[in-house]
Amino acid sequence: MTKYHGTEVFRDGEGFCDLGDYTALGEGRTVALLAPDGSVDWWCVPGLDSPPLFDRLLDAGQGGYFQLLPEAPYRMTRHYRENSNVLETLYETAGGRVKITESVNSTLAGPLPWNELARRIEGLEGQVAMTLRLKIGTAAESRRPWKHDTVQGTVWNVGSLLLMLRTSDAINDQAACDDQGVTATFTVDAGERYLAALLVTEDEPLAVPCLERIDERIETSDLAWRSWSHGLCYEGKYRDEVLRSALALKFLWYSPTGALAAAATMALPEGEGNDKNYDYRYAWVRDSCMIIKSFIYLGALEDCKAAFSWLAAALKANGGELRTCFRLDGTPVPEETYVPVQGYRGAQPVRLGNNAAGQLQLCNYGDVLDTAARFTEAGHVLDLHTSRLLGHLANRCADSWMQKDSGIWELPELQHYTQSKMACWVALNQAVNLAKGGYIEPTWLQRWERERDRIRDWIETHCWSEDRQAYTIWPGTPRLDASVALMHQYGKAVSEARMLSTLDLLREELGTDHKMIYRYTGVDKEENTFIACALWMAEALAALGRQEEGESAMRVVLETLSQGKNAGIMSEMYSVRKQKCCGNMPQGLSHLSVICASHTISVAAGAGDQEALDNPGGTDSGNVRL
Repeated sequence: MTKYHGTEVFRDGEGFCDLGDYTALGEGRTVALLAPDGSVDWWCVPGLDSPPLFDRLLDAGQGGYFQLLPEAPYRMTRHYRENSNVLETLYETAGGRVKITESVNSTLAGPLPWNELARRIEGLEGQVAMTLRLKIGTAAESRRPWKHDTVQGTVWNVGSLLLMLRTSDAINDQAACDDQGVTATFTVDAGERYLAALLVTEDEPLAVPCLERIDERIETSDLAWRSWSHGLCYEGKYRDEVLRSALALKFLWYSPTGALAAAATMALPEGEGNDKNYDYRYAWVRDSCMIIKSFIYLGALEDCKAAFSWLAAALKANGGELRTCFRLDGTPVPEETYVPVQGYRGAQPVRLGNNAAGQLQLCNYGDVLDTAARFTEAGHVLDLHTSRLLGHLANRCADSWMQKDSGIWELPELQHYTQSKMACWVALNQAVNLAKGGYIEPTWLQRWERERDRIRDWIETHCWSEDRQAYTIWPGTPRLDASVALMHQYGKAVSEARMLSTLDLLREELGTDHKMIYRYTGVDKEENTFIACALWMAEALAALGRQEEGESAMRVVLETLSQGKNAGIMSEMYSVRKQKCCGNMPQGLSHLSVICASHTISVAAGAGDQEALDNPGGTDSGNVRL
């Protein structure tokens, strides 16, 4: 048997792990982030945007966590089960091997009426001494946990939460409990199998299931994930990466409402030495539309319908006016406040809420109308209320496209952002297509056609720089914006030559040796490369006829991001200098861009059946299941 002389070191001197080493568990309401040393460092319950029960991710010294790991030096490997979000981790020590299988449990009928994080411990070889540590978080000292012994076992009251740790007798007999949590040491021999599970409710009675049922639900959850994966339809390239990204996006699909969170975390820094630490646990209109589009490509009909319906309902409830983002229940996002905790590796401030909610972002018109068009192209039907909403939004776009806005990057400087104008062109172009297809009222069709053409003329006159031979970030500046790569639909209709020239300059000035790309000129001084931008570039190249270049860029990006121990979970950004992931995670934009780029590259390459790629999940699509 191999002898190990030292445990792999995952935490720095302050107790933080690299973000690229985290992986995720979830069930459609919550997402737990799991460090490679067996510590659940982040878990907001009962919902994605609730205060965290475990917050070691943002406060290594004082934050809460739930950890299982060997006492002896170990080597760790882990992976998700095939077609599933159930995680398996193998710890090897000099004395033996142990496998931990983990899941935030659900049922075949949907989420449980409580939150259940289950961890099964199995001895595979020899004998392994294990330590369990549960430290309950205080949500920045806003609540103090207190222990209460009942006939059914010990429970903890944590503000409005009621928490119980259910463990096998071999663990429970060695447990020491106090108001702050539990510590236990126990030994696992080959062939033995134990369980440790957290049960949580909010302002409700707590059911106490038997250990056997909790353990069974790990397999039930696995079956549910595999059933969902089996229902996906995709015939293109990068099938493994596409499926893993699809499963990651399911973490962000909030099943109680159908909303799609931008990410599962808050305040994780985008760079070093600045204050770009935002709360992304809300539903952005832009991100939601893009995720819906990726679900359409996958044939995930139920998910895209639920998400599109939620988005339409949220916009209707807002009087038909676009907001940048909403809470997952459709209510307004709170204004930013600062949370008094350490911050990830000292990054300050730790923001709660998001001030971008009140910004004007004209690109959202293009996102919503384009999503509606793709929904109908996939063979689905709009209801009367949504049809009227889309007509209203098209008219609002026609009225307001000449305003300055904050742009896709939510910048404080109001400008005539080129990408916003291109998105408005897309909005009105798709409104015209929807009206001609009979999906929305054609009363304003000619108006939309004329205003669409005015937007095109304005972009070609003001946003194109002859000196730079590129569309710049706004008129009159030499600066560039990588989000223009998103607008290959505009370039295909107006000027492929100009769009390709722009892409070449973007790659030259904003790109890196790893094919990663910064968001806009000058931002490299304050943040890292934006993962989605690199994937947008690969997609745009393929869509505009340079398929081999697009596919080459795609391969390099995926290889770059495959490092670390995250089992396929992507963050928002990537540090080329440190070769590490950074920013909030799992990041919806990153994962959806894998799917969209893979789809476009596959279409360009003629991989699979063309009709199936263009109409996944539609009637008689003929798709082969993953």
